[in-house]
Amino acid sequence: MPSDPFDAGLLSPATVGHDALVSDRAYLDALVRAECALVTAYADRGIAPREIAVAVDHTFGLDEKYGSPSLGIDLGALAAASVAGGNPVIPLVGELKGRVPAECRPWIHRGATSQDILDTATMIVARAAVAQVIASLTHTGQWLRALAEAHADTVAAARTLTQHAVPTTVGARAAAWERGIHRSVARLEALVFPAQLGGAAGTLASFVEITGSVDAAAALPAAYAEAAVLDTPDAPWHVTRWPVTELGDALSQAIDAVGAFASDVATLSRTEIGEVAEGAGGGSSAMPQKQNPAEAVLIRSAAMRAPQLAATLHLASALAVDERPDGAWHAEWPTLRELLRLALGASWHASSLAAHLRVDTDAVARNLALTGGRIVSERLRGVLVPLIGADRFAALVGGDGDLEEALRALPETRDLDLDALLDPADYVGLAPRLARTEDPR
Repeated sequence: MPSDPFDAGLLSPATVGHDALVSDRAYLDALVRAECALVTAYADRGIAPREIAVAVDHTFGLDEKYGSPSLGIDLGALAAASVAGGNPVIPLVGELKGRVPAECRPWIHRGATSQDILDTATMIVARAAVAQVIASLTHTGQWLRALAEAHADTVAAARTLTQHAVPTTVGARAAAWERGIHRSVARLEALVFPAQLGGAAGTLASFVEITGSVDAAAALPAAYAEAAVLDTPDAPWHVTRWPVTELGDALSQAIDAVGAFASDVATLSRTEIGEVAEGAGGGSSAMPQKQNPAEAVLIRSAAMRAPQLAATLHLASALAVDERPDGAWHAEWPTLRELLRLALGASWHASSLAAHLRVDTDAVARNLALTGGRIVSERLRGVLVPLIGADRFAALVGGDGDLEEALRALPETRDLDLDALLDPADYVGLAPRLARTEDPR
């Protein structure tokens, strides 16, 4: 009977079904691809025979459109063998050499160090995961723009410090969610994913020896990046970890953006507010009358975890010492993977939440009227204080009676258009215009 995986997502429902791109098998596939890309780079630069690269790619199925190049490699055994050297590349090299034809073996991992392969594999995994996150966020933004347009004129009570403030619109609120998500997409799209190739201590000395030329060695990282479908590095970045910290920051910002959206949905869907509802909310194991905002809850759970993960990446990367760090590099691996995992899950759920979100306009109107016209007190103050004084105005607004009735009873208001002054829709400022922003993409 096969053993269960260590982490099947039982305690991370926000990511279940959406994290295959960052699974251990996905990372192992990327490690194999990184090793094969180095052989391809040698062949592309005329250093290794072309037939060597062809044979290596064929051995691991990379000459086919689909498939997993690491199939047949025992993940558990590889993980156990990784302990002795502190990383999985060391035992993987032996595994790969044992699978390729004898004439190919000298070219596997030739001149490279473990960090070259692991960092390159990490960038391969990250690029694929970020592409999926961008797709989910883009869909989220499209749904939110449609919501903003549909409710550009749906007047609602804005809340500041949890209390009713002034009128806004549902559309303006939705547009604010979308703008945060759009900004995070722009940051993700600006990321670069450089390959890593520096040799034992980032000097490329081994590649000078192999190629017989400083210029040929200097050209090899670009060929390697092309073979790995990554960006060309400016230089080896073994302890210059901005590719990781910038990635972590961008992922954290994206999760923050969908977290803000989800937090508002969770609040607005409270029973006593009820202005929005998820299209397919979750039930309760004990209370059948409940319709929980399950997707908003899952997104919020991811948003609460992400900042600490990003901070760990900064701590580990900032303390990368010497020419290879002692533990800081190792701390990045599970941290970045978990951040990618959360971004994949949270962005997918955000897309689903935005697509199915329902607005209860009756509840919006009911809540807007709760303060008996006092929602426009800011406007009334500007008009009435010059007529009746600040103290009388404060007593009027602070009272429990019907505000409109009290205002109409004042002799000073006989010449005022009270219908217009008390109309929340007439005091939304630029909210409708803010809701009708053009598609920024």
